[in-house]
Amino acid sequence: MKKEITSPAAFPKAEIGREMKGADAVVECLIREGVDVIFAYPGGASQELHQALARTEKIRTILPRHEQGGSFAAEGYARVTGKVGVCMATSGPGATNLMSAIADAYMDSIPLVAITGQVYSKYIGKMAFQETDFYGMTLPVVKHSYLVMDVQDLPRVFKEAFQIARSGRPGPVIIDLPKDVQQAKFQPVFPPTVEFRNPYAIGTQHASDDQLKQVLGLIAEAKRPVIYAGGGIISAEAHQELKAFAEKTNIAVATTLMGLGAFPESHPLSMQWFGMHGAAYGNWAVDQSDLLLCFGARFDDRITGDTSKFAKDAKIVHIDIDASEHNKNKRVQLPIVSDIKHALTRLNALAAAHKFTPPDTAAWHTQIATWKKEHPFGFDSSKHIVPQEAVQTLHELTKGDAIIVTGVGQHQMWAAQFYRFNEPRRYISSLGLGAMGFGYPAALGAKVALPHKQVIDIDGDGSFMMNIQELATAKIEKIAAKAMILNNQHLGMVVQWEDRFYGSVRGNTILGDENNVGSPDNPDALYPDFVKIAEGFGVKGRRVIKKSELRAAIQEMLDHDGPYVLDVVVPYTEHVLPMIPAGRSVKDMILK
Repeated sequence: MKKEITSPAAFPKAEIGREMKGADAVVECLIREGVDVIFAYPGGASQELHQALARTEKIRTILPRHEQGGSFAAEGYARVTGKVGVCMATSGPGATNLMSAIADAYMDSIPLVAITGQVYSKYIGKMAFQETDFYGMTLPVVKHSYLVMDVQDLPRVFKEAFQIARSGRPGPVIIDLPKDVQQAKFQPVFPPTVEFRNPYAIGTQHASDDQLKQVLGLIAEAKRPVIYAGGGIISAEAHQELKAFAEKTNIAVATTLMGLGAFPESHPLSMQWFGMHGAAYGNWAVDQSDLLLCFGARFDDRITGDTSKFAKDAKIVHIDIDASEHNKNKRVQLPIVSDIKHALTRLNALAAAHKFTPPDTAAWHTQIATWKKEHPFGFDSSKHIVPQEAVQTLHELTKGDAIIVTGVGQHQMWAAQFYRFNEPRRYISSLGLGAMGFGYPAALGAKVALPHKQVIDIDGDGSFMMNIQELATAKIEKIAAKAMILNNQHLGMVVQWEDRFYGSVRGNTILGDENNVGSPDNPDALYPDFVKIAEGFGVKGRRVIKKSELRAAIQEMLDHDGPYVLDVVVPYTEHVLPMIPAGRSVKDMILK
């Protein structure tokens, strides 16, 4: 049943509610923030909240089969919509099972509110059954934490929490609720807005026109300019402004993995994405640039490698809403604190007003075009299905119109390399934290948010098994998210490092019997049987080994009207290339 969705704008005035329990006030607060779905696993300390949710038809409550699955699903929902994702768990182990998703949301700047039950107030600090100091342990990985000790504070706390989560640089907020606060009766006053003593808590900074004129001045003098666009472009809904700016200035664009889709990859100015496993031409262009325009990114180590050698000949402009990121990892010549949508809007306006003429970069574009032609993303054909081929075929059959969610590992990189992204919020992955097990539950959240879209989790066998129980959620909740497992029987990315840097010594990276490893040439040893597992959950599954059957198998998955597991058996010998070894520079890039 479709729920009626509200928004904070629907409640412009302060309102006094009827007398109710704290738990019912929490539900009313969620409704007022436009929450239409919550991923929640019950327990003793959160039972009042679940009872309150059972009394409303305005919020869909989805029961995951593990708290981590629920919290990753809330992230998937948030990543494809830009709205705040909401998850909930009981105290103690229920709460701690949310930690990976909270840290993930923090690293990738995803708006998330995690609600946890807590033991009775009088037992806090006394090592009561299922007590943890969740407030304290989350402080390093949240924008803010709340432990609500007074029921009267609930309406204000929830209003603040959602405002903090979605504003500025988005991120996670946790609200810890003792059971007695949930049970207490009161007459809530729901505020329409909240004020913060520190304006930077939710404030949006805007670049001045003088600062932006400096940027245009640097562009006018450049011979080899490059735009480096990150996830901030997507968070700020600034992809159209970025496209207009790139076309106006005729500057090539390389994105981060978080920024995939921020600039259409089919565009002539696109260099796709760069970094450790990114396009060789994008990495070379950044390395040899004389002006690097960093928009909404943070110079993380998978992008820069050795920071002393990163874009060493370039003047660097860094525009980001978070001032703490300026000069943190890489010293820059012009740091600007600003909402990136505002900055790009004004840059476009100033360029038009002053009849800005792009510099002569014909030779530079010729060089980039040569690199693109000579070193595209590619792979060698094989008698077996190779993972790159599976992703490429999926792209062809979906015409690039699916939402692709991934686990973490080699498959995550191949999905980014061989599925082309022309729109934002189409590549959903755990990137800063790199949390295995993210893929399928996040796909469930994405599908719940956008039921009309094809949502496919491209996963590895190791990553998929970490939250395989969420197949039950898919079946029972009728969530038609698909999983295409690139099954190589190994922890592929770690194996790649073993092959490249550790003499191929296997350090517990084989997922089956190491004396009888399953493969396309040894199918009887494949372990486990994902098709049987899926069928045990009531989900349709199929295994494909023969290359000749790949296209038909993917099409069958796409045509199925429910959840589906496609087990694509691939050799473990494939490596993700290019590769810049950790902490090294572009000059150390491995191409084959």
